[in-house]
Parts: sequence; structure tokens; C-alpha cells
Amino acid sequence: MDDQEQEHEELEDMKKRLKEMEEEAGALRDMQAKVEKEMGAVQDSSSASATQAEKEEVDSRSIYVGNVDYACTPEEVQQHFQSCGTVNRVTILTDKFGQPKGFAYVEFVEVDAVQNALLLNESELHGRQLKVSAKRTNVPGMKQYRGRRPNPYFRSRRPFMPAAPFYPAYGYG
Repeated sequence: MDDQEQEHEELEDMKKRLKEMEEEAGALRDMQAKVEKEMGAVQDSSSASATQAEKEEVDSRSIYVGNVDYACTPEEVQQHFQSCGTVNRVTILTDKFGQPKGFAYVEFVEVDAVQNALLLNESELHGRQLKVSAKRTNVPGMKQYRGRRPNPYFRSRRPFMPAAPFYPAYGYG
């Protein structure tokens, strides 16, 4: 009888621990859902799920800066445009090897900072003339078509078929 009671107590103890673990797992799930909800509410505008309107709004506060020296840091670009308005973010684009492409995007907090920044077109940074223009919004699926020049020697994939021989309407006779 003693062994049975001990087994019964162990079983009850295990049930209690399992219940505690389930409650803890439930609490963790609730916390996870809450965090996801909060993150969804304060979504970063550069995330993939940002709507087109959000992208356009961010782009209306952003400029494109071309001819940026490869040695330039985002901090230097930020300092260069500091006088125009509050710089929110500087993005220097790089290729797949991490090498700078030579252009950057600067996002301001204020929309009117873009107009001020355009005045810095052709200003110098690291001894290079910058090209400054307002950032265009990319519309998905509206890629500008850059067609290749047609090759006069390659018209179609069909083999060349000479025209059918011409038979005059009258007979030989």
C-alpha cells in the first residue's frame, strides 16, 4: 500500500508540474502575441510590408545623392546635409560584395528639408561634386523598360524560309 501511495503522490506532483508548465507556456504565447502586436503597430517604414502610401510618404522626405566618394561614411553625408533639416537616416548603397555603389539616400524628418537639400546639388564632398535630386518612388511592377537595340542579324527564332516560288498564272504551252 505504501508503494502505491508514493506512486500516487509522484503522479499528482507530475500533474501539478505539467499544469504549471502549461500555464507558463500560455503566458509566453500571450507575451509573444502582445510583442508582435506592438511591433505591428510601430512598423519600420522600410519593412517589406510597408504600404505603397507609406513608401511614398517616406520618399517625399528623401533625396537621392549621386557621385558619393567610396570613402565617405554615412556620418559625413549626414553632416553635409545637416543644415537642410533633421536627418532621419542615411543609406549608402552597396553591391553584393559590400563595396559602395557611389550613391546614397538621405531621409529627413521634415518634407521641406528636401527643397533645401536640392540647393546643395553640385556641392562638394570629399572633393567630388554631388548630384542631389528628390527621391522617386518605385512603383512595383512598373519597371522602366530598357530594351536592347534590335540585332539586324537576328530577327526571330524561326528558321529562314524563302518565299514560295512564284508561278505565273499562264501556262507554258
